[in-house]
Amino acid sequence: MNAKLPVTTSTWIDPDDAPELTDEWLEKGTYRIDGKVVSPEEGKAAFREALRRGRPKADTVKQSLTVRYDADIVAAFRSSGPGWQSRMNAALREWLETHTPA
Repeated sequence: MNAKLPVTTSTWIDPDDAPELTDEWLEKGTYRIDGKVVSPEEGKAAFREALRRGRPKADTVKQSLTVRYDADIVAAFRSSGPGWQSRMNAALREWLETHTPA
């Protein structure tokens, strides 16, 4: 087939052509959260919160350490499936409720 294809124009827009987000531009906007209009202060706070990086801070911080257990103990907890370390932590916590460490 030797027919020429029609010329098509590109609809691609260079993202560098987007206007810069300035404080003045943000002041003119209407802030909405879940479709509900909110105050500029609430909107800015939500915007800042959305830009935060990383995992949210935990209520209780866990400590990383190296400890050695008998192989059969570790095997028993591992065989219970994913979350075995959390279950091991819960078992130690339960033991502490009824015993005093020496």
